[in-house]
Amino acid sequence: MFLIDDILLAPLKGVIWLGKKINEVAEKEVSDEGRIKEKLMELQLRFEMDEINEEEYEKQEEELLARLSAIRKAKEEEV
Repeated sequence: MFLIDDILLAPLKGVIWLGKKINEVAEKEVSDEGRIKEKLMELQLRFEMDEINEEEYEKQEEELLARLSAIRKAKEEEV
């Protein structure tokens, strides 16, 4: 009986495992300070090379800094 249950539920368990892994990767990507800092440096480089204008730079910088602040605040709350 257990063998049949395992065989029948194997695809479902695989989908659940895949969902958990995707969630872990997404959380890591969203809460990684280093990644946000990289994006800020990339943004600054694009601005200095005149690939984007000042208005676009300030808009994206504000968004990235808000995300960075939220990550730091969340980490402080965990401690």
